[in-house]
Formats: sequence, structure tokens, C-alpha cells
Amino acid sequence: MHEPMSKKKIAIGAITVVLIVILAGIILPHRPKKGEYRTMKVVRGELVSTVSATGTLAAVVTVQVGTQVSGTIQKLFVDFNSPVKAGQVIAQIDPSLFNAKVMETKGNYNNALANLERAKAELADALRTAERNRQLFQDGVVSQADLDTAETKYHQALSAVKAAEWSVTQNQGLYDQARINLQYATIKSPSNGIVISRNVDVGQTVAASFQTPTLFTIAQDLTKMEIQTSVDEADISKVRMKQPVTFTVDSYVNEIFRGTVSQIRKAPIMLHNVVTYIVIVSVENRDLKLMPGMTANVTIETMRKQNVLKVPSACLRFSPESEDTVQELLQDNTKNETTDRVYILRSGKPVPVQVKTGLTGDGYVEVLSSGGLQENEEVIVEQLTEKKNDVGTNSGPKGGPGF
Repeated sequence: MHEPMSKKKIAIGAITVVLIVILAGIILPHRPKKGEYRTMKVVRGELVSTVSATGTLAAVVTVQVGTQVSGTIQKLFVDFNSPVKAGQVIAQIDPSLFNAKVMETKGNYNNALANLERAKAELADALRTAERNRQLFQDGVVSQADLDTAETKYHQALSAVKAAEWSVTQNQGLYDQARINLQYATIKSPSNGIVISRNVDVGQTVAASFQTPTLFTIAQDLTKMEIQTSVDEADISKVRMKQPVTFTVDSYVNEIFRGTVSQIRKAPIMLHNVVTYIVIVSVENRDLKLMPGMTANVTIETMRKQNVLKVPSACLRFSPESEDTVQELLQDNTKNETTDRVYILRSGKPVPVQVKTGLTGDGYVEVLSSGGLQENEEVIVEQLTEKKNDVGTNSGPKGGPGF
């Protein structure tokens, strides 16, 4: 009776052990054996060095249209995205007060002209009287007092003419100013372009007492745009005029746009204790996909080399766990006079090779002096060694991230 039960218990126990083993194999992560390494090949090919930055798209030339007179907006003839031509009327300020001012100053000007004519006539009469009394004085007909009175009236008339002339000039200036203000009440586009901003509505009062208010912003030509980027001081020395640029915008994530470095501004800008410099990138926008204000993720190509020997950047950050082995192996490579070091596998062990590096880009580093390193040879980029941390759990792989 007890024998079948014992066999049953043994079978259940065996099945339990098998299940535990299977679950342990599924749940527990794979732990690499000590001494395993991930390697990548030394390759030969093109290497591109770049500088990354972020900027904002804008029209090359943007004109802010304002008003030099105060008043109420009576009419608007354009709106957002309206194409405009130079001299085109785009807004009208109520001209009633300006017309009245023109009429008033015109009347004052004409009155000044009339006063000038009257003063000139009185001057001519005074001149004739003075000359006649001078002759009569010589003939002994009039007294000296009469002659003096006539000459005094002549000089007074002469002064009156000069005053009338100044009055004419003053009133003419006021009249001209009133006419100019009337012209300013009609807002015209200063150039060809597209309206990208309208800041007023019909019925709104604009005041030009202290500063000229902006009514419209006109982009002269959106087929040619520019990006204003900020480049870190560590990278600005690599940037040169006419270097090729690629960039993306969030609206077209799968499309790459191109431009050219057109300006490098030398004025430093301090932001969060970081010194940056403004770099302007010229961009063609013939299909008008790009719009002012878009954020551009810019990549400036600073240098390009063909057919160079290159290694992954990660291999320069790798160092083996066993420092004793490293020092022992380094003694065989003391003839090299470089500071950069990579490791290759020989008989399953990392062997250091001294190299001189150059251009960096695309996750690779140019090898100028290989120290015997050959194309297609494998360099170590990561050590997949099981290690324990302070609490007895397993840590991740040692070495730099792979590519």
C-alpha cells in the first residue's frame, strides 16, 4: 500500500525539480563567462567630423512697418500671408483730422503770403517818401525832422517785410508738415514680400507719441531664409565660412534640408555660464516648406576625409579588468610614443596597441599611426565580465557603450 505512494511522491519531487530548473533558466538572466569580449573591426573608409547645434529659422530680411502719426485704423487692405508690392497701400488711418490740419495750415500760409505782399507795398511807399523828402531837404523845402521821420518809416517797413518773410517760411513749414502727416495716414509697403505678422485691427487707435508702433511685419523673400544657431566655444574654432550644413525640423522629420555657413559672429554670448557664438546658416527655400520660427537641428560638416583607417570610438574608452596583465603587456609596446591605446584579442587575452588618432566623427576615430594595427583586425569595445556589486548582485558589462 505504501510503495505506490512513495513512488508517486518521488515522481512529483522529480517533476518539481525539473520545473525549478526550467524556470531558473527562463527567469535568471544570462551571465557571461569571465573573459568574454565584444569586438568590432578596424575599417577603412570615409570619415566626417561635425558640430551639432540648434537654431531658429527666419527670413533673411524682415521689415517692420509702423506709423509715424497717431490715429484710428480706418481700413486694412492686407492680412496674414498676403503678398505685397513696394508702394502698395496696406492700411489707412482715419484722415479727417489730418485733412482739417492741412486746410488750417494752408490758410495760415496764404495769409502770411498776403501779409508779405502788403509789407512789400508799404516798404515801396516808404522808400519813395524817404527819397522825395531827401530831395526836398536838399532844396530846403522840408526840415531835417521830416527827413528823419521818412527814413525811420522806411527802415520800419523794411523790418516788416523781413518779419513777413519769416512768417511765410514758418507757415509754409507747418503746411508741408500737415500734408506729410496726411500722407503718413496712408500706410504703404516699403518693399516686396509677404505679410507674416499683423498687429492691428480696424477701429484700433495707434499712438506714435513716444515710439513708432509696429503694424505689420513683412518678410521680403521667404525663398531665401537663414538659421541663427548658437555654437559652443569648444567647437567654434572648427567652424568656417561656406561649410556645408544639414538640418532637420520637427514638421518634416524624415526630410533633410541643406544650407551653408554664411556668417560667424565674434561677439560672445554667455548663457548659463556657457560661452556660445552665433553662426548664421543660409538656406534655400524654393518650395516654401520652411517657415519663420521653426526650430532647426543643425549639423555643420567641419571636415571630411576619404579612405582613412578608423576604429570605433568605444575602443578608446575600454580597459581590461586585470591591471597586472595590462602592465605586463604594455612593457612590450614601450617603443610607441603615443598616448591613445586600443586592445586586440590574442590567445583570448587583451593586448594593448598604441595608436595616434586624428579626426573624430560618426562614432569612429581616425588612426594616423596604427602601431601595427591592420584593417579588418578586431578591437575590443566592451568586456562582458560577470562582476558583483556591494549587495551581491550582478553588475553590467564593463567598458564603453558599443556602436
